[in-house]
Formats: sequence, C-alpha cells, structure tokens
Amino acid sequence: MPSGKNEWWRDAVIYQVYPRSFSDSNADGIGDIPGILSRVDYLANLGVDAIWISPFYDSPLLDGGYDVSDFRLVDPRLGVVADVEDLIRAAHAKGVKLFMDIVPNHTSSAHAWFHEVLNSEPGSPAWDRYVIKEGKGAGHEFPPTNWQSVFHGDAWSPLVLANGVKTKYWYLHIFDSSQPDLNWENSEVRAEFEDILKFWFDLGIDGFRIDVAHGLIKDQTFPDIDYGAAREKGLLGAPILSPFWDQDGVHEVYRSWRKIADSYQPPKVFCGETSAPSPERLALYQRPDELHTSFNFHYLRAGFDAIRLKDSVDSTLLNHRKVGAPATWVLSNHDIVRHATRLAPGQSDQPTVMPTPDNADRGVARARAATLFTLGLPGSTYLYQGEELGLPEVLDLPGEARQDPVWFRTGGKEIGRDGCRVPLPWSGDLPSYGFGSGENSWLPQPHSWEHLSVQAQESGDTTLNFYRAALAKRREELATGDGELQWRMGEFTTPNDSILAYRRPHPVSPLTCLMNTTGEMWSAPHSFGTQVVVASGPEVAIVDSGDGEHLVLGPETSVWVRG
Repeated sequence: MPSGKNEWWRDAVIYQVYPRSFSDSNADGIGDIPGILSRVDYLANLGVDAIWISPFYDSPLLDGGYDVSDFRLVDPRLGVVADVEDLIRAAHAKGVKLFMDIVPNHTSSAHAWFHEVLNSEPGSPAWDRYVIKEGKGAGHEFPPTNWQSVFHGDAWSPLVLANGVKTKYWYLHIFDSSQPDLNWENSEVRAEFEDILKFWFDLGIDGFRIDVAHGLIKDQTFPDIDYGAAREKGLLGAPILSPFWDQDGVHEVYRSWRKIADSYQPPKVFCGETSAPSPERLALYQRPDELHTSFNFHYLRAGFDAIRLKDSVDSTLLNHRKVGAPATWVLSNHDIVRHATRLAPGQSDQPTVMPTPDNADRGVARARAATLFTLGLPGSTYLYQGEELGLPEVLDLPGEARQDPVWFRTGGKEIGRDGCRVPLPWSGDLPSYGFGSGENSWLPQPHSWEHLSVQAQESGDTTLNFYRAALAKRREELATGDGELQWRMGEFTTPNDSILAYRRPHPVSPLTCLMNTTGEMWSAPHSFGTQVVVASGPEVAIVDSGDGEHLVLGPETSVWVRG
C-alpha cells in the first residue's frame, strides 16, 4: 500500500503468528515453521502486508519460546534455520514481508551464558552479563529489592551454583525465574545482540518486533517500589512507572540498532513492544534515529468506549506527528485476552467467565466494529492470528493443560495467557480441526470451534470474509494510509458522544468512517453520504425520510462510507 513517504511499514497491516498454535506439519500437536510455510497463500489472500512470527528460537519452552537458549538456532520441535529461509522466500514471492521476534531483556536459564555463571565465581565476566546483586540482611537472605515479577512473586531468585553451593547473591528475573535478566550496561551484551540482528537480517528477515522494548535498562540505584501507590498498570498488571521500565538509557540501544537496520538495502524495520506511561514518552521511541514503530497499548486499553478511543487516537497522532512517526494500532496479541471476548458487555480486561451467548455474539460484533474503525486510522495495524475468525478467549482450559508461568507462579489463582494461544481451527468437524493431520494439539480446542474454522467461514457473512473485504478495501480506498484524519462529530444534528466519525483523504473522494458504540440504531446526517464501502455488520441501511436519503447505522457497528 502506498504511503506519503513511500515507506511500506508506515501503513502496513501485519499479521502475528504464534508459531506453536498456527499450523502443525508433522502431527505432533505443536505448530511449526513448515506449517506456517503451508499457509502462506492463506495469509497473502487475507490481504496482509507482512507476517510477524513470535519466537521460534531454541528454547525449553517454559514461557512459550520467550525463554531463549540460543538466538541463532530454531527450536528442533519447530524446524531448522533452512525452514526459515524457505519461509522468507515463499512470503517474498507473494509480496509479503517477514518479521520475527527478538527477546533482548533476558535469556533462558538454559542459555550457555547462564551456565557460565553457574560454573564460575563472583567477579567473573560471565556474572556481569546478567543483573546479579548481593541480597539484603545479615545473611543476605532477602532479595536486593522488593521488585515483583510480571508473572507474580519475587523478581529475584537466590543464585545457587552448579555444584550446589548457595551464594549470597540473587539474580533478577522480571519474568519467570527461568528467564534471568541481561545486564545492558555490559558492552558484551550489546555487541552480542547487534550480531544476532545481523545474523537474521543477512538471511533475509525484513524486521524485528522487539519484546519488552522498554525494559532493557534498569535504574542503577535499584530503588524499592511503592506498589500501593502504583495506579496505572501495564504489561500483565505490572506498574508502568517502575525502575525497570522506560529508563532513558534504553534509547541509546535503539540508536545503535537503527544504524544497523539502515545499513541494509532496503532498510530493515523495527517495531517495539513498548509500554510507556504516556503517549509523549511512547513517541520518543520512534524518533527518526530509533525504532520505526511501537505498539500502542493506550489504544488497546480504551475498550469499546467512544470517548476513551477518541482521546487515545488524538493523543497518539499528536505525539507521533511531533517525531514524524506513524502510529501503530493493535487490539489483540498473544499476551492479551482476545478482543472478541474482552469487548463483550460486562467483561473486564481479565475475565474469568465466558460471557452469555447473547453477550458473546455482541462481543464479536463489537470486535468487528472496533477492527474496521482501527483499520481506517492513519498508520499501521497489527492483527493477531485467529481474530479474523472471531475466535473467543478460551477461559475453561483444564489446569493440567495450562502452560503459562503465570498459572504456576500464582498457584492457579491467575489463569494466565493460554486462552488466547489455543491452536487455530482450519477445517473438519473433529479436533484438531485441521491444525494438524492428527488429533493432538498442545492446548485443547473447544468443540464449538468446528463452526469457526477457516473452512466453515469460506462463504457467507462470516468474520473471515469481513476481514478479507475490509483489508481489500483498505488497499483500494486509503491511497495514503499514513495520512491525515479529520473528526466529523461537529456535523451531528444532535450531539452524541457514543458515535465516532472521522474523514480520511482520497485522491477522488474522501472516505468517512463511522462507529456506533451504542445498542441503538443511529441516523447519520445527510452530509455523510450513502455509498457504503464496507461495513462491520449487516445492520446498515439507506433510508429516504422525505428530505433525501441518509444512512442508518445499526448498534455496535462501523461503516466506511462516501458520497
């Protein structure tokens, strides 16, 4: 899709693949790289510009692959490096870019570097690669700070050497104890990751999504946190204002990475998983010599609330414009409750019970409306695998099937993120619904997914066909995807703060996006036009009320219109 600055990433639609749950090529119940390769046509025909694949590195898989033991190898359960090269070629042949994850905040405890720590003495170079500090107390029996893990519990664990000797030191793990945090004050750590970038760039990867991009640098005074005063929460409920998040020194890292990306022709691209305390702080990551884009979690947290959505769009566009960067919009990913469930009436960001059937249907309708509204916004958009099928969060997985560290670290009090990672249904009426040729899938699929499979949604007014139509119209109608936006609510005959309307430019005729977040029908002013381009639901009508035709928009529905 063309853009104002002729840079494809400024207005791209990128589809996230969670590799273990996308497609299984060898019937072992685990999705893999050859499985993704077999579905490239599906993704190209869906209409996406790029694919982002969550980690497929060699890993113990104690945190879904985000615990990396070797950054230059593919986990043997998912394939080999040659499979990645085949996938790059196949995607490029279809005009689709390929992104992969990089996880720079930590390694697996199975990484060779951490093995060196466990087999060496304090003061060795190996120790300085990680964040290791003396414990507090007379016997060093208390952790160095009161920091809590994002996955719950202490963020520090005692350092016990390979020979069983317990030291007076503790190692930091902002996530699971199997994921020791790297020390980004160490020059060897920085050099290693620059080399990892080059390794995959040289193989043909087009860019990286950076895991926990805001977390590499820690406040070197290591202050305690007043958790009682921490109001705004970010990733998995961790306070956004923390001495291990969004420290100024992280920007130096990304300036060095950007030089590497720009040394390739065409230049490579970065997207940060960046949680910042304000849109102003978020925009700093996208200054011209740093990251190209960053996820916008402020927007994701706005829910199905018109006022909050507008405020988020306004502040995001304003602050990104200051640094000349495009906004990046996302509604679901592998860490977040699927928005078909999250947006259902009565649901919270962390629901524990599925909505009633009626509310579940409304959740899908709201998800479709939010998606169409989002796809019309200036900038790039990330989609999460399965949202194009309207998949709900799976909240009733049995405890013995769950694998998220959050589940184990809370003793089952927090269900974690497994519910958005259940393998996709592709076809058939029995598990694994075409995910693989066998019956197995590493997380069990609900029986209702028979009716949500790709095969079941190939015809009719399905969520899959809605996504295909919306993405096709985005390519056709938004000639400058990363352009201007003009709100039109001032044209309403009667003020209504539950209806959003914005105009996007077009060389011939501007496009207007309308979203009705209410449960009632709404009549648009005559000035908004009657030529429907695409709608999120069937309740859109053109009515002549005696003084000319106008559009009537159904409840919890979005539409693109011109005329």
